[in-house]
Amino acid sequence: MKKRIAPVAIAGAAVAAVAATAVKAAKFVPEKVDYGTASVENVNEQRVAENLSKAISIPTVSYPEKEKVDFSQFEKFHKFLEEAYPLVHKTLTKEVVCEASLIYHWKGTNSDLDPIALLSHQDVVPVSSGTEGDWEHPPFEGFNDGEYIWGRGALDMKNHLIGVMEAVETLLEEGFTPERDVYLLFGQDEEVVASDNGGAKAIMETLRSRGIHLDSVLDEGGAILPVDIKGVLNKKQLVGVGIAEKGYADIKISVSAKGGHSSQPPVHSALGELAGVIRDLEGNQFKAELMPFVRDLFSSLGRNCTYPARLVTCNIPLLQPVIKEVMKNIPPAACLVRTTTAVTMADGSPAANVLPQKASVIVNFRQMPGVTTDDVVKHIRQVCRNKNIEIEVLKSKEASKFSPTDSRAFKVIKELCMQESSDNIVAPYLVMGGTDACYYEPICENIYRYSPYKVTVGLLRCTHGTNERIPVSTLAPGVAFFKRYIRKASAEK
Repeated sequence: MKKRIAPVAIAGAAVAAVAATAVKAAKFVPEKVDYGTASVENVNEQRVAENLSKAISIPTVSYPEKEKVDFSQFEKFHKFLEEAYPLVHKTLTKEVVCEASLIYHWKGTNSDLDPIALLSHQDVVPVSSGTEGDWEHPPFEGFNDGEYIWGRGALDMKNHLIGVMEAVETLLEEGFTPERDVYLLFGQDEEVVASDNGGAKAIMETLRSRGIHLDSVLDEGGAILPVDIKGVLNKKQLVGVGIAEKGYADIKISVSAKGGHSSQPPVHSALGELAGVIRDLEGNQFKAELMPFVRDLFSSLGRNCTYPARLVTCNIPLLQPVIKEVMKNIPPAACLVRTTTAVTMADGSPAANVLPQKASVIVNFRQMPGVTTDDVVKHIRQVCRNKNIEIEVLKSKEASKFSPTDSRAFKVIKELCMQESSDNIVAPYLVMGGTDACYYEPICENIYRYSPYKVTVGLLRCTHGTNERIPVSTLAPGVAFFKRYIRKASAEK
């Protein structure tokens, strides 16, 4: 009798589990919130396009070596901003710190409230030597063909800087005055992973010395990415709001050996010994972890999937081990769950017939929040079997802290994005690259990274590369977002 009951019980349990999952999936939908509709904004579309082209035409290129930087181009850029935005320069106070970093202060009606800050950086990366001819239009021309504006900085990030300036200029034209003070903070050297003597740090220290604590910071970071997976996630847009950013460390690892003539080589030269070090590093990656922001990201996407797909996505908590294993093996996804290790440069002998007395590699690490540069050095020592290696930290910047997703500032960003389109999926995420925002942690807890421009993944790949460009059609919506954000975020409540 018992043998007959067992299969029936198992089958019954299975049916119940399937039914429960079906019910769970049916309820696994986005929270129903009436965010309203976006206010209609006045934007001078021709002016923003023309000014972005002009901004791109001024090559404010930054280099790690300050002596290589042509600061006259930054002075020219400042002059351009003065001419392009007269009301900003009439109403806001302007201050230059470091060599060329800018602080604009817009006094509100209630300066007792913590101010808000909008960040941008003026500098751009150089164009790789020998690639100038590969551009469809010269990289520092700012050519507008009616569909795109081309040039270095079109996406990173003169589009963002000009969008902010356009928003403030237009708000002033409309007679708007904020309640909270508003700061526009434009650094000069974000692209070189600025050190403690960089522009953003100098701006922050200037504000801190005056006792200023910021309510919130908005910097570059996420964008609006179209997502269309037929039958799974139909015609949605992922709006990623960066709530933290990874750290950065360039570490030189060296092995010494007896040199000599290549005609009498040892079993392993210094380079051969170093090859073992590289294998140890690449074969022993940092531990992967699904942090809360990853779970939130998958949950946000999962709730917007079609019903059949939600039968799986509603069980994300149970599938975490599988998700983590899959992500570990996909490079664009692996960087979301662990500190990454990238061996990028090598150096050995100065001649083909000379054994190297010292061989070195430079390894670039991008640390997850919570992993320090010291942790990386300890990891290298631990996983490398060769204990005679030399380790030198060439450059490093620690990972940022996580900003909360229940703050007033984050809610403002989400509300404005949802007002623009109900097809937007707003989700927190981790910024892979570095921004100036992390330098403001001593005076602000609510730091977010979001650029309100709709672009494709293909266009994003042009950032720092050949044929960097931005769709003209996305400029006006970007300015409109900044106007709405300043109105809403600068309000008392």
